[in-house]
Amino acid sequence: MRILADGAKRLRFGLRPGQLKKFRTYLDELNAARPRLRLTALTDPEAVQRRHFLEPLALLAALEEIDALGKTAIDIGSGAGFPGLPIKIVRPALRLTLLEANAKRAAFLERLVQRLSLERVTVVNDRAEEVAHNPEHREAYELVLARAVAPLPTLVELTLPFLRLGGVLAAPKGSGAPREVREAAAALRACGGHVESIRPLNIPGAETSPTLVIVRKASDTPQRFPRRTGIPAKRPLR
Repeated sequence: MRILADGAKRLRFGLRPGQLKKFRTYLDELNAARPRLRLTALTDPEAVQRRHFLEPLALLAALEEIDALGKTAIDIGSGAGFPGLPIKIVRPALRLTLLEANAKRAAFLERLVQRLSLERVTVVNDRAEEVAHNPEHREAYELVLARAVAPLPTLVELTLPFLRLGGVLAAPKGSGAPREVREAAAALRACGGHVESIRPLNIPGAETSPTLVIVRKASDTPQRFPRRTGIPAKRPLR
């Protein structure tokens, strides 16, 4: 796990032996599940460490720089647990919910959380459009994490209902981030958010850097959002 250890040190996270052991177990579980679940297209261990472990830690560093980590977070469309679980390993006090619509992937997350001996982690197997209307989850979080879930106009509608006022959506994006931000203007107005920053997410040793979009929740999201399952993706707010 040299790539992870060295990169984390450059991000000013000195990983303890127990944390490195958890990441090693995480990598082993990904490899074991790959033939069944296609959790990641990456097979090279060094690439996995950079993309799936160091990128979340770079995100953590950026969030702590602006004091936006908070105590409660939900990872929307968590898949194999990125970026939520790597952040949780480094910041164990964080209360984390992993939301995953695919039942097999949600079951993988349940097993993984047990294997990693992580506390205060909840796995929810459901769609964001449904869970966002559940009083247990609506406006319950200080931070929403969402990586490779949907374009920003759709993502805003799916995620802002989960946030408390003043909470933050952290969405790593590609080179099209400025265009997505422009296209999300109507969704941001409707759902009570505003883009606070757009910045490169610097990952040690990576050839390219994602763009981190930070959206702050400034006002209440109307109860009608998100619309019923599938509609935010099919008909984004314009």
